Amino acid sequence: MTVMTRETRETRVRIVLRTGAETAAARAGTGAAETSAGAGAEGTAPETSAGAGAEGTAPETDVAVPRIDTTVPFLDHMLVTLSRYGGMHLEVDAAGDLRHHLIEDVAITLGLALRRETPAACARYGSATVPMDEALVHTALDLGGRFYYEGPVPSGLYDHFLRSFAEKAAMTLHVRVLRGRDRHHVVEAAVKAVGLSLRQALTPGGAVFSTKGGVQIIGEENS
Repeated sequence: MTVMTRETRETRVRIVLRTGAETAAARAGTGAAETSAGAGAEGTAPETSAGAGAEGTAPETDVAVPRIDTTVPFLDHMLVTLSRYGGMHLEVDAAGDLRHHLIEDVAITLGLALRRETPAACARYGSATVPMDEALVHTALDLGGRFYYEGPVPSGLYDHFLRSFAEKAAMTLHVRVLRGRDRHHVVEAAVKAVGLSLRQALTPGGAVFSTKGGVQIIGEENS
C-alpha cells in the first residue's frame, strides 16, 4: 500500500493506493456494479453527491469500494471508474482553488503512487478497447519506466490528466479515439480502457521484462 500526499499553495491531495493480489482477494465476491451518471466531461453538471462514493451510494465501509472526494463530481466518477476497472483499491481526498489545478495535482499524485506500487516483476504491458454507446476508444500502455503520451481525448482538462498521470507513473500510454461524438462518453471510455490496461499490466509475473532490471523509486511523495 502506498500513501502519497502533495501540497501546493493552491491544492492539497492525499491518495491511498493498493494494487496486486491482496486487492484482488479483497474485491472477490463484492460484485459491485458501476452505474452511469450524467454530467459533461468538464464536470459542469454533478452526476453524484461528492464524498459519498462518487456514485450516490451510502458512505462505504467495504475496503473494495473506492473512497473518493475531490470536490469535482466528474473527476470523482472517473477515479472510481479507474479504480474498479484497474482492480485497485483507491482513496482520494483533495481540495483546491481551481478545478484545473486540482485535476492536475490529483493526476500527479496518483501517478507517483502508481509508480511506487508497480512491481518489478509484472506483465508490464496492457491494452484494451472499450465501447460506450457511439464512442470507441483503444488504449495501450507500458509500465517499463519510460514516459510517453499520445492522445488526445476531446477534453483539455482530462487529456492533461492522462498526460500528467502517465508522466508521473513513468508510463508509456497511447490513447486512440476511434470514434465518438459525446465528449463524456469518449472520456469515460478512455478511462475505462486505461483501467483495464492497467489491470493487465499489473498482473504479477515471475520475470522482469526489461534488460535494465527493475526500477526503484525513492522519495517522491512531495514532488
